[in-house]
Amino acid sequence: MGSLKNRVKLQSEYNEFIIIADMQALTDNYDNPEKVRNNVLEVALDNLSVGLDPKKSTIFVQSLIPEIAELTMYYLNLVTVSKLERNPTVKEEIKQKNFDRNVPAGFLTYPVSQAADITIFKADLVPVGEDQLPMIEQTNEIVNRFNRIYKSKVLKEVKPLISDFARLPGTDGKAKMSKSLGNTIYLSDKPDEITKKVMKMFTDPGHIKAEDPGKVKGNPVFTYLDAFDIDKKELDKIKKQYEKGGLGDVVVKKRLNEVLQEFLKPIREKRENLEKNKDEVIKIINKGTAKARETAAITLKEVKEAMKIEYFK
Repeated sequence: MGSLKNRVKLQSEYNEFIIIADMQALTDNYDNPEKVRNNVLEVALDNLSVGLDPKKSTIFVQSLIPEIAELTMYYLNLVTVSKLERNPTVKEEIKQKNFDRNVPAGFLTYPVSQAADITIFKADLVPVGEDQLPMIEQTNEIVNRFNRIYKSKVLKEVKPLISDFARLPGTDGKAKMSKSLGNTIYLSDKPDEITKKVMKMFTDPGHIKAEDPGKVKGNPVFTYLDAFDIDKKELDKIKKQYEKGGLGDVVVKKRLNEVLQEFLKPIREKRENLEKNKDEVIKIINKGTAKARETAAITLKEVKEAMKIEYFK
């Protein structure tokens, strides 16, 4: 959510490209492409419902820009397997998905695809969480190696824009939200669904009774409150009382529920209106994809000219 907030703010300051990364999603959903297909429209609805304006931001589908896939192939020659295996983000996600040595090659190389996503639009700023910083580092390594080998200035380094809240934990306390784990709160969730999920949220396992001292750090309920509760003074009082003892988890969860309901209500209502006119949303995606492909084609041409592989001109 922090990344979405950044995108909404940045769209008035920059020429912003918003990717729906369906090809990347297929790297660990290759056996369920229908899930990815269905999520393309859902991701677009989420982006539009939080305030992204298609007149300011270009929303596009990754797989509909074949130039990205071609650029990825060129970049793969500039990266070693050992380097990809040492990528901290990739290592953590391989562990989470229990891939071990059976990791699909597409999943192992998705940082290279991300580098192509970024550089094909000559982006100079990318909103990311701290966990994605290795991806930015990998992108800049590719940029510098490409420019050095081909004596070129076609590609440019990118800077990360760190979100205040890079990644919210799952409602079950796991490090990452995941549909497959059922630990996610969606922008489209109805009020009763949000309430149910919040009241089942993982807290401090050592906080058994209300009078027991509780831990705020690492407690998902307080992580969410830090992200969404605008009354920071009152929140600080609640934290101190929870840590001291005398405040039950139910009370804290009820506050979080109220905060999330207020925050998500206008987003959900806008999303519901957009869902009634999906044809218009599809037009927005198609228009954005066409614009993105024009930009991508120019960069790819420059890349191939630098590599001296633009044949038979």
